[in-house]
Amino acid sequence: MRQRTPTRSHANSILSAFMLCGVIGGYASQNAWSADSMRFSRTDSGYSLSLDGQEVVRFAAPELKGCGRPPVEVTILDDGWRQVRMKWDVPQEVAQDELSIRFDLAFEPDFWWAPHLAPEEGYVVGQHVFRSPALIAQRGSLTFVLAPDLDVVGRRPENPWFLDYDATKKQMWLGMVQTEIPHHVLFKKAPGMKFSPGTMELSFFLTAYHDDGQARNPWSKVAAFQWRRWGKPLYDKGEPIPAPLQDYVRHTYDWAFDGWGKFVWQEFDLNGVRVGAPQFIVNISQSPNYPDPWYQREFLSIWNQAWFSSLRSASGLYRFARDTQDKELLRKAGLTKELALAAPMKDGLFPAVIGCENQTIQIEGKDYDRPRGWDQATWSNSNRSPYDHGISSQWFHILDASWTALLMLRWHEELDKDERLLQYAHVYGDRLLTLQDAQGFFPGWLHPETQKPGPVMNQTPETSMSVTFLLKLAERTGEKKYQESAIRAMDAVLAQIVPTGRWEDFETYWSCCSWGRDKYLGERIERNAMHKQNTLSMFWTAEALLATYRATNQSRYLQWGRRTLDELSMSQQVWQPPFIYVPALGGFGVMNCDGEWNDSRETLFAELFLDYYRVTGDPAYFERGVAALKSGFIMMYCPENPTVQKMWEKVYPWFGPQDYGFTMENYAHGGQTSPEGEGMGVFTIYDWGNGAAAEAAMRVFDHYGQVYIDRTRDQAFGIDKVQVRRCDQGWELVNETGQPRSVRVVFDDGSTQQIKITDKALVPAVKR
Repeated sequence: MRQRTPTRSHANSILSAFMLCGVIGGYASQNAWSADSMRFSRTDSGYSLSLDGQEVVRFAAPELKGCGRPPVEVTILDDGWRQVRMKWDVPQEVAQDELSIRFDLAFEPDFWWAPHLAPEEGYVVGQHVFRSPALIAQRGSLTFVLAPDLDVVGRRPENPWFLDYDATKKQMWLGMVQTEIPHHVLFKKAPGMKFSPGTMELSFFLTAYHDDGQARNPWSKVAAFQWRRWGKPLYDKGEPIPAPLQDYVRHTYDWAFDGWGKFVWQEFDLNGVRVGAPQFIVNISQSPNYPDPWYQREFLSIWNQAWFSSLRSASGLYRFARDTQDKELLRKAGLTKELALAAPMKDGLFPAVIGCENQTIQIEGKDYDRPRGWDQATWSNSNRSPYDHGISSQWFHILDASWTALLMLRWHEELDKDERLLQYAHVYGDRLLTLQDAQGFFPGWLHPETQKPGPVMNQTPETSMSVTFLLKLAERTGEKKYQESAIRAMDAVLAQIVPTGRWEDFETYWSCCSWGRDKYLGERIERNAMHKQNTLSMFWTAEALLATYRATNQSRYLQWGRRTLDELSMSQQVWQPPFIYVPALGGFGVMNCDGEWNDSRETLFAELFLDYYRVTGDPAYFERGVAALKSGFIMMYCPENPTVQKMWEKVYPWFGPQDYGFTMENYAHGGQTSPEGEGMGVFTIYDWGNGAAAEAAMRVFDHYGQVYIDRTRDQAFGIDKVQVRRCDQGWELVNETGQPRSVRVVFDDGSTQQIKITDKALVPAVKR
């Protein structure tokens, strides 16, 4: 007979009765408890979890020197989860290099997942990358998930947590160990751990179930559980930033065009056309308050690339200038559009970067890099390329071109009807169709002269960007050939990329983390049964799948899209770790072999989660999207971020009001943090930091307002310091800023209202 899933109160009564039975030899004496078809049992050697009579996993409680094995408490939670808690009372300091639980799987998985690579024995998933931590194994529909209890992780700084797994042995581990970082960024066990007197706890969650969806989705259940348990309570408190988004947007533009404007804004003539844009990167030496001579970190340049897109940032500036009627900022946005259109096209292809080289000068006997000047500028492409395979920055990168052309179409559709944008994208689109291979993929890099594909990276998820571009081009032109090509490409990505998680793109191996490119390009890491993976690829593919679903109305694309978005969600930060010293909720990591928190890609991802809410009605997607949008401003130096402001001033005590708006692109990149400021950076990339975040905020305001009300589903969301409460008359808006303001409300049918609000206001319900 199948039992109903116990409520939390019923689960607590079960636990209470279980604990009253007492403890024998470190183990609770109750032998078995079950809910539905999942059963948790005591065995001679430990514990066993089974599903429908089939054993899934077994484990035993570990020993801590001088403390023996702990009592084991098990709580039955809603939705088939079990919480397992082990506690030791430590009377005096204990030296023990590792304390861990080994989990032996009783089935042969055909799919494995972890948030980080542990490629060889001795390497682990360190707690530093516990953003949404879990270990997952599947065979067919059978799914097993192990997740650490984030209420306990990191409480004892001297005893850091870890996860580990070995697919070749069908084993997983959860526990505590010290780590070192021999590679950027992998974590390896290190000796010397000690346990101080007091209560020591290991706690975790388990579940086993059958995944019978149209597209097998190993992440949906654990992503929903972690958001509900940790993310949603923080979100409801207003995390991760305390002020309205508009305050941060203003700081961004004041910083870029005033405070640091001397260095950030670049304006010049190019072949008789006036152009301009913020330069690619500036560093702390270019602050007006820096006490020593300034230096150029990289060559002076402006990019329209998959990371650093001046055209994307300019669209946000355009929206802001239009709304505030700022003619000068509108002019600047227009100059950046002119620069994008000035990229010289060759047979339908065009470069992504314009820049000028540095020269070295001496000041008081010291060498400093300084740019030569825009009169010596040349065009090229991103230098984040497979140079070890002969592909240089002179090669055309299809990903970058498709992204820029997509932005041109969006600008033409939403901002101004400059026909040059549509024509430029149209010419590129026709060239792109000629590059599609027999399987449906678009190549990675093309030789600058022959325009032939390079030797590597020609069938990757970078193709997904071209899918989204071609579908938009089909929509804007009415030409079916673009949609047909896009669908063929989408099917290729679904067949060869998504099921195995081969999320490899330019950043995976040719950015700061080169580990594995000599051996694992296109291959899985044997011990982990996973590829080295990058979150940008997941985003492009989830976006393309949603666009394909909208174009075809075929449900399989939406199901695979949700699967991909849920996989991406496992890189989102759903809690506030004690070892992360800045606000964390909503931010994203980069890949399963790097250390960043709060990486700037989060604002690129934000609206996609809102868009998935629109088609699915899942409120967690909307909440995740809003949290991601806000997280893009966490690292900004400004009074609205008092915790982060103090951290910046610990590192750079000469920072002041002219530096408000300075924003590092991520936090804790190297895998280490400290209360003293370790993990804070030295530069700002406008187009991958504050400028990109401001663009995302302005775009979301245009599309979703400060309040979004879904009348059809009877759901509503406050996006920017506005609470929304359902009442008999409609929706009550509660202003959280303490200042009178005008709030834009967007409804699910696309209609809008502008509402003035001091404390509260009412949006009346529409009688149907």
